[in-house]
Amino acid sequence: MRGQGFTDRLMTEAEAQAIIAEALETEALDGKRLLVVIPDHTRTCPLGMVFRQLYATVADRVATLDFMIALGTHPPMTDEQIYQRVEITAEEHAQLFPKARFFNHAWDDPDQLLEVGSLTRAEIGELTDGLFEMDIRVTCNRRVTDYDQLLIVGPVFPHEVVGFSGGNKYLFPGISGPEVLNFFHWLGAVITNPRIIGNKWTPVRKVIDRSAALLPVERRAFCMVVKGDGLAGLYHGTPEEAWSAAADLSNELHVEYREKPFREVLSCAPLMYDELWTGAKCMYKLEPVLADGADLIIYAPHIKEVSIAHGRIIEELGYHTAAYFLAQWDRFKDYPWGVLAHSTHVKGIGRYQDGVEYPRVNVMLATGIPEAVCRRINLGYRDPRTIDREAFMGREEEGVLCVPKAGEILYRWRHAPPELGGPAKT
Repeated sequence: MRGQGFTDRLMTEAEAQAIIAEALETEALDGKRLLVVIPDHTRTCPLGMVFRQLYATVADRVATLDFMIALGTHPPMTDEQIYQRVEITAEEHAQLFPKARFFNHAWDDPDQLLEVGSLTRAEIGELTDGLFEMDIRVTCNRRVTDYDQLLIVGPVFPHEVVGFSGGNKYLFPGISGPEVLNFFHWLGAVITNPRIIGNKWTPVRKVIDRSAALLPVERRAFCMVVKGDGLAGLYHGTPEEAWSAAADLSNELHVEYREKPFREVLSCAPLMYDELWTGAKCMYKLEPVLADGADLIIYAPHIKEVSIAHGRIIEELGYHTAAYFLAQWDRFKDYPWGVLAHSTHVKGIGRYQDGVEYPRVNVMLATGIPEAVCRRINLGYRDPRTIDREAFMGREEEGVLCVPKAGEILYRWRHAPPELGGPAKT
């Protein structure tokens, strides 16, 4: 593995370009078919710089240079959106980067998927510490078999399902089929977001890494750690080793601790989250620092959709705690487990007793989603026009927090109990 990272400064573009060039020059890529797996627009990173340096280093050496958007279950990107993501124009594509081809992943199109193996009941039992025992089909985009090598390029942040994003997560769920992604999302939900997020070696990470090992293609990765608008770290190697180094740096840069929990939080979604499915990260990253009974407001006037891909199912289910679903499992077990997991992550942890659900916190939407829809999906509502962001600023001592760009930085309560991610009792 090669790379470097800093906690006290940003990398220069020249430093990052040197790592990319040196790493790729040592790879045996001449005449190979290379597929680069990249994030969609919901992940912050200087992808344009990496794209240009990567192209300059390998385009003349490889037989094929393709790029696939690791969409997971997100909607496909238009050509214009892809160009914005890699920071080029259509004219530049034709004139300067003609060898590059771009593809969207389609998680729900069986014709685009290939079964690469399975995880047995025994393996699942081992990987999940006995939480589940079941056979899981592992499918992914069938294009992977058209290449000699996969190269993952993407950032690493604390993540609610897996612990830290990045690495093999760009393959599962990035370009995977539904069975395995539904399984490990629900696995994360059962363990709960506060116990998963910001931890490296989670059962979910183990399932993802074991799934990736089934692919019949060599894998490498560039894992980035961003800070603000800049790059603080860049690592190259196998997805496992590059991710591990990046996750350690992310833990230093992307986790903020507070001495006391907050009773009210205004969590402001950036424009890159264009539906609640992704904008809900504004809850995930704040849940560990919320006091019992706290109000969490997701402020995003630009969000008008619950989910393009999953909205119908979410409106049927509503948002509920994991305890609610588990207590009525026969009623809900045939719904997509990934959607159930999203529902529980948004609602947060809680109890279900004598037919009554008791969420620990109150989640409210101050978005473009109408009040009637918010009530129907079991979330609170605030008219975004009544929100004065300035009124939430500078009040941390009062137990009020405003996060101007939420969704990537994890907030923790330093003295949290185990159920909120604190150390386990001995």
